[in-house]
Amino acid sequence: MILLQLNQITKHYGSDLILSNIKLEVQSRDRIALVGRNGAGKSTLLKIIAGHISHDGGEIIKPKDVMMGYLAQHTGLETSLSIWDEMLSVFQHLKIKERELRSLEEKMGDPSIFSNSTQYDRILKEYDLLQESFKLEGGYQYESEIRSVLHGLGFGDFNYSTAISTLSGGQKTRLALGKLLLTKPDLLILDEPTNHLDMSTLAWLEQYLSSYPGAILIVSHDRYFLDKLVTQVYEISRTSIQKYLGNYSHYLVKKAENYERDLKQFEKQQDEVAKLKDFIQKNIARASTTKRAQSRRKQLDRIELVDKPSGDEKSASFQFQIERQSGNDVLKVQNLAISYEENKPTIENITFTLNRGESVALIGPNGIGKSSLLKGILQKIKPSNGTIQFGSGVSIGYYDQEQANLKSNKRVLNELWDEYPLVPEKDIRTILGNFLFSGDDVLKEVSTLSGGEKARLALAKLMMQKANFLILDEPTNHLDLDSKEILENALIDYPGTILFVSHDRYFINRISTKVLELGRRNVTEFLGDYDYYLEKKANLIELEQFEKKTVSIEINPKKPEVKLSYEEEKELKRVERQRKRRLDEIETEISALEASIAKNEELLCDPEIYQDHEKVQMLNNETSHTNEKLEQLMEEWEELIEKGE
Repeated sequence: MILLQLNQITKHYGSDLILSNIKLEVQSRDRIALVGRNGAGKSTLLKIIAGHISHDGGEIIKPKDVMMGYLAQHTGLETSLSIWDEMLSVFQHLKIKERELRSLEEKMGDPSIFSNSTQYDRILKEYDLLQESFKLEGGYQYESEIRSVLHGLGFGDFNYSTAISTLSGGQKTRLALGKLLLTKPDLLILDEPTNHLDMSTLAWLEQYLSSYPGAILIVSHDRYFLDKLVTQVYEISRTSIQKYLGNYSHYLVKKAENYERDLKQFEKQQDEVAKLKDFIQKNIARASTTKRAQSRRKQLDRIELVDKPSGDEKSASFQFQIERQSGNDVLKVQNLAISYEENKPTIENITFTLNRGESVALIGPNGIGKSSLLKGILQKIKPSNGTIQFGSGVSIGYYDQEQANLKSNKRVLNELWDEYPLVPEKDIRTILGNFLFSGDDVLKEVSTLSGGEKARLALAKLMMQKANFLILDEPTNHLDLDSKEILENALIDYPGTILFVSHDRYFINRISTKVLELGRRNVTEFLGDYDYYLEKKANLIELEQFEKKTVSIEINPKKPEVKLSYEEEKELKRVERQRKRRLDEIETEISALEASIAKNEELLCDPEIYQDHEKVQMLNNETSHTNEKLEQLMEEWEELIEKGE
């Protein structure tokens, strides 16, 4: 079923064309990613689809009964309600039905109504219909759904009576996502839903969305997330849109293949056109060859010229170089502890080493203390315990995730030039040009730049340090997919040592040679990338479960076998025969009782029976007694089973 169609959608902001002739189709259970550079128009298109802004041309076709749910970037719940009450508001229609069911139950228990068969039958039918509707709409599991979503989004340890107004911006954003997931719209439209999510929450969201019953249209800079989830990619570039089948990695391959194919076709045609023009120029004036030249001119006029493929869109271009090489031992951290409150360490017993050339990812849940550890290593926060030792010749370049929020009133040019006054202006402009600051861009005030522009400027400053040890705190934040890939390639070629914090699992996979998992009381080392870390973690969990079983067996070992006398063995066999015979008897009785209960329930559905109130009462009493007998037999059956183990 087609849920949404966009035909020839066009959008201008003033005189600037943002989107032109956009075509997009969403069908049931589609998993679609919308990609493109920052400023390409992705969020604008989502807002148009959601009806938050208008479009200038084209049409949007959507069936009336299709429900869409939209989560914008930086959307947070603003409400005075508690966490639980806000999530519960999604199921208000079920709460109303639940109250109606309780009301009908009270009426059915009213003796005056019970004695009025006509009124009782009417209420009973109404109750049956309402109960069936309540069940089909999830009335018996909506509270467990709320708990599941809250737990998955990192609120498992929260007091659900907490007022949402007291939470942080990131927590409010996660709750907005949770509330939208609980509404289960036919088409889920998500703009950067992975912001503010740690790795375990991301993994949960991937799993949740992969089994989501509706369609999903998503904008995300998390390439690992897109690879796991989507089956179609629409790329917005130069105001137009192009569709690719497959996940994000397949899109990259297909896009490169298409570009190479189109470029070859363009170059082949250009060669053909050049040869025709050359022949015409050489032969048009000669009487003997004029007709042939004229024929070639007609041939040239008939050629439909192919545009040069647009894969040469300008990209950032930079490399991280070093002034001098460090020693082999770069960093030793021993028993480090960091505290913000006296005698209450945020992290402690942190011990690890870094060697030259390693690229180490520091990972862990949000709030565990990753950024604090980096700042402790750099002495921006004074550790409460432990030692930090740098090797010989180590020079540090630090990228703080807050650097992307530069608030300087300087111009972009001066932000860089003031720190390196001996570098000629021309070279400073060239460096800024490599980071996509060209022309008048270098005269902008730093405080007016977008998040992505500030991130690129911070990376330009870092590059100019030529440090041999880079400490990076969330370097991919605010970068579009293209800029992330450029940064990855630069770091892969970097000849120094890297310690970095990132939630971008794709980035970790490409960059890391080692993973450090930070806990409150220790740090665990995994040699390899993020996928290797996941594999080893799964193995460790499996081993831990196996060891628990082994310990349980050791604590409760089986008693050694004791040789029995002939009489004792004979008695044991007699008791075992009795146990098995009684088990058979009980199982036969249980089957008969269950059949009796099923028969009574079937009779209660018979119109002739349920209109006879005395007969209904008799059957209910009989079923109640049968259930009691059944419970007794089940208890005896379980005891006999345990004796045989």
